[in-house]
Amino acid sequence: MGVLVRSAARQLCYAARAVIPCTWRGKYFSSGSDEPAANNRVTPMLRHLMYKIKSTGPITVAEYMKEVLTNPAKGYYMHRDMLGEKGDFITSPEISQIFGELLGIWFISEWMATGKNVAFQLVELGPGRGTLMGDILRVFSQLGSVLKNCDISIHLVEVSQNLSELQALTLTEAKIPLEQNPESLVYMKGVTKSGLPISWYRDLQDVPKGYSFFLAHEFFDVLPVHKFQKTPQGWREVLIDIDPQVSGKLRFVLAPCVTPAQAFLQHDEIRDHVEVCPDAGVIIQELSERIALTGGAALIADYGHDGTKTDTFRGFCGHELHDVLIAPGTADLTADVDFSYLRRMAQGKVASLGPTEQQTFLKNMGIDVRLKVLFNKSDEPSVRQQLLQGYDMLMNPQKMGERFNFFALLPHERLHGRSHHINACQSRPSASPVAGFGELAWQ
Repeated sequence: MGVLVRSAARQLCYAARAVIPCTWRGKYFSSGSDEPAANNRVTPMLRHLMYKIKSTGPITVAEYMKEVLTNPAKGYYMHRDMLGEKGDFITSPEISQIFGELLGIWFISEWMATGKNVAFQLVELGPGRGTLMGDILRVFSQLGSVLKNCDISIHLVEVSQNLSELQALTLTEAKIPLEQNPESLVYMKGVTKSGLPISWYRDLQDVPKGYSFFLAHEFFDVLPVHKFQKTPQGWREVLIDIDPQVSGKLRFVLAPCVTPAQAFLQHDEIRDHVEVCPDAGVIIQELSERIALTGGAALIADYGHDGTKTDTFRGFCGHELHDVLIAPGTADLTADVDFSYLRRMAQGKVASLGPTEQQTFLKNMGIDVRLKVLFNKSDEPSVRQQLLQGYDMLMNPQKMGERFNFFALLPHERLHGRSHHINACQSRPSASPVAGFGELAWQ
């Protein structure tokens, strides 16, 4: 789809370089025209993009994001560890172990509520360093008596070879060598420290179909977005071009005519600036089809909104906001997830819950109880302080408490107390509340 859109767009508009200078200025970034020359480093990625634009014309913001983040040779995610205090941003699993532990409880709760299937796949999209999955698997081990009759396998979807190696270091048993085959759809296999089989894939579609629980934590916010601005002539797509006034700089422009990506806009859209992520729609459709067919659930946790925000495209470098057009390839690029769009893309094949603010979700999952247990178990003042600081970062409305949201996809049957597959070895589920979106209830 992306290739077709880009190709058609060039045929319609880009052959003629009659773009419109973009006078709109984003909330989080500028067009770069006011930045001092000293701050505008000519990175290898910038040279690559300028050559590309000179050859084909202005590019979409989606194409810019894809190149900057995942270009195999120069992409931001491909050859670095960008997480943690020494990186450009920090995620919830790096802040507190409690976050991952509660998500582990969520998956067990859903497995129990839907009949304790004899096997399930746990699939994570974009696993970072593997910290979150490590915390989840620790909970699985601690609740081994509950899961003892369940055959569990772990499946990670990761395009970065560098990150997959970090994940393997975090998650796998060092004494058992990894199987690696770069040409295979399953490019790496191993065994976790708790003895579960674990596999790596580059694409969700390569993961075997079957009863699965899916996790996407801060995954959708880095997928490429198309940006649109309402003008007196109608909607126009925001593009990225070379600034003719300043050497070695990029700028935002508006397409002079309709582009194919405008097909993704809602006809009744009332906002004057919109970001749309077709790749997210494709992934949601794949998840929805799998869940509708074989059961399971998907839990999505990300910065986002329910179709209310406009310009959220921003960059982060060294934990500070960064102009998205300056020194591309050296900073993370992100845009808030539009959960109303994800809900639409599910097309009614599955039920959806949320978005629910993180502070509400974690409180429903019992974060206060878990904090008290860990706090009382430790006599170290530094550990206690770290626990309290982590709790504050996760729950404070001014920090992550209200900006971060949870969203779930489940079979329609889950909300009505029926199960896809019930046999003599399985308990019959009832329509219990979905943990996190209601108070946690063990059966």
